[in-house]
Amino acid sequence: MKTNQIPERLSSLRKFMADKKLDAFVVPSTDAHLSEYPPKIWESRKWISGFTGSAGTAVVTKNKAGVWTDSRYFLQAANELEGTGFELFKMGQAETPDMISWIIEQVGEGGTVGIDGLVYAASDAALLLGRLQSKNIGLETSFDPFATIWKDRPEIPKNKVFLLPDDITGESTKHKIERITAELVQKGADGILVVTLDAVAWTFNMRGNDVDYNPVAVAYGYVSKKENVLFVDPDKLDEATVITLGSQGVVIAPYDSVFDYVSKLPAGTKICVTGSKINYKLRQTIPATCKIVNAALSPVDVMKSVKNETELAGFRNAMVKDGVALVKFYMWLEKAIAEGIVTETLVEEKLREYRSQQALYVGESFATICGYAANGAIVHYHASPETSVKIEPKGLLLIDSGAQFKDGTTDITRTLAAGELSKQMKIDYTNVLKGHIALGSAIFPEETRGSQLDVLARKALWDNCETYWHGTGHGIGHFLNVHEGPQNIRLEENPTTLQPGMVTSNEPGIYRANEYGIRTENLVVTQEYKKTKDFGTFYCFETITLCPIDTKPVVKKLLTKKEIDWFNNYHKMVYNKLKKYLSKDEKAWLKKKTKPI
Repeated sequence: MKTNQIPERLSSLRKFMADKKLDAFVVPSTDAHLSEYPPKIWESRKWISGFTGSAGTAVVTKNKAGVWTDSRYFLQAANELEGTGFELFKMGQAETPDMISWIIEQVGEGGTVGIDGLVYAASDAALLLGRLQSKNIGLETSFDPFATIWKDRPEIPKNKVFLLPDDITGESTKHKIERITAELVQKGADGILVVTLDAVAWTFNMRGNDVDYNPVAVAYGYVSKKENVLFVDPDKLDEATVITLGSQGVVIAPYDSVFDYVSKLPAGTKICVTGSKINYKLRQTIPATCKIVNAALSPVDVMKSVKNETELAGFRNAMVKDGVALVKFYMWLEKAIAEGIVTETLVEEKLREYRSQQALYVGESFATICGYAANGAIVHYHASPETSVKIEPKGLLLIDSGAQFKDGTTDITRTLAAGELSKQMKIDYTNVLKGHIALGSAIFPEETRGSQLDVLARKALWDNCETYWHGTGHGIGHFLNVHEGPQNIRLEENPTTLQPGMVTSNEPGIYRANEYGIRTENLVVTQEYKKTKDFGTFYCFETITLCPIDTKPVVKKLLTKKEIDWFNNYHKMVYNKLKKYLSKDEKAWLKKKTKPI
C-alpha cells in the first residue's frame, strides 16, 4: 500500500503528539475486540504506516518511526514501508531490538508514551506500563489521535446480523450459556465479558458481515448466572432476531453501553478475565469493588475450539464442496497455463467463481495468496493489478485459499509444478511434504501441546539446515475466523493442549527469497487413537481436506515406505470421497492426479 500520503500522515500524528505532550505513540494492528482482522474503522496501523499485513505494531516518536512484524511479512513489509519514513523491525531476529526497549531508549526518563486503551490488549498494556514505570516514563491511555487526524475515517459497520440454526451449530445459545456459567462456577467467577468478535459470534450463534472474510459482527457480550447481555447496535437486529435471542435468555443493549454497564457491576461481583482477550479501557472500567478471577485461557475460547459432531459434519461437508470446486479449478488452470492466459489475479477470480457454485457458499475465508515464482516466497503475498504476474509453464506456483460455507470454513495450500523444475525445487518440495506427512500421521499422548509436535513438520528441513519462520498450524473456526485459538502448532510455547474435536491446519513450507516458495496445507481434526492400560489415552489426526497434492515435484527416493503409503492412502481417500460429485471428465482427471506413486 505504498502511498505518498504516509509522510503527511506522520506529520499529522506528530503534531497531535506535540499538542498532547506525548513523546511516542504506539499503534497496534488490533481493534476494540483484539481482532487479527479489524473492521476498517480500526485499521489505524495500516493507515498511518502503509503496511497492510495482519500482524504488526507501529511506533512513532518525535524523530523516528518503526513497524515491528513477524517473519510472514518481512518481504512484504520491506516493500510497503520503503520511502514512508517507517523503519522495518524484524521480530525474532537477533539484531532486532525489543520494541519496548527501543521506545524507552527513544523517549528517555521523564517522557510520556501514548496508546489508545480501547484497542490495546489489557495484558499488553500492563506489560508496557510496568516497563515504562521502571524507567520513570509515563503512559497515557485515553487518546485516539485517529479520531482527529484521519479525516475520512470509516464508521463502525451497521450491517445486519443473522442467527444460525441449531442444525448448523449443533447447540443452542441457551445451552452454550449454561455450559459457560457452569465453567465460571468451577473457576469461582460470577460472570465473564466476551470481547473478541469470534467468541461473541459463537456464544450467541450469531454471524455478520462487519469484517472482510470473517463472518462476525461488532458486539460485546456478558454472560453470568444473573443476566446475559448482547451489546450491539440495535440497527443491526431485526425483530425476529431480537425475539429469538430473547427466547434464549439474552437481553439486548446498545453497543456503547457496555462501559456504563460494566462500571455499575455490583460490589463483590467476581469477573473472569483473560488479559489478552479484553481491551485495556474495558478492563479499567471494572470497578475496584469487584473481584478479578484471572484465567490464562478464556473458557469461551476453549469451548469454541472443540467442535461438536454437528460442526465436524459441517466441516466434512464443506471439504467435499471445496474439493469439487478445486478439481474444476485445477483442471482449468492446467489448460490455461498451457495457453499462456493465466495471471495471479485471474487465479483468485477463478477460485472464487468455482467455489461460489457450491451450496451454502458465503465468500472467501481470506484473501487468496497466489504467488508465482519469486512471489511465492512472500508468505502472505496478495496479488494486485500492479504486482500480478503472468504464470509461465515453468517453475512453482503456490496457491493458498479458502472459503466460508455456512456449514464450515476451509483453508488449503497447494504448490504445483507449472512446468519444468530445478533439482533443488524438487528436493525442497519433497522435504516439505515429508514434514507434512510426519505431522499428519503423528500419534501422541493426551495432554500434548502443539509446540511438542511442531518439530515433526520441520525435521526434514532441519536435517538440511533449513527451516521456515511461521507457525505450522493454527486453529480454524466453524463458519468463523480462519485463524482461531487457543490451540496452535508452532515453535513458541502455548499451554493449550490438543483435544479431540479441535480443527487445526498442517502447513509446513520453505521460502527462498527472490526464487520461489513451497507450502502444503491440509486441515486436520484431533481425535482419539487408542486407550492403553499402562500409558493412558493416545490421539492422532484425521486429515479432512480433499484435494490432490501434486506428484510431479516429488522425489520418491527421499520418501520412506511409510510416507509413500500415507501419500497414496490420502490420494485414495480424496478420489473415493469426491468421485460421485464429478463429471466423467473430472473423475478421469482426478483419477490420474491421485494415481499411486
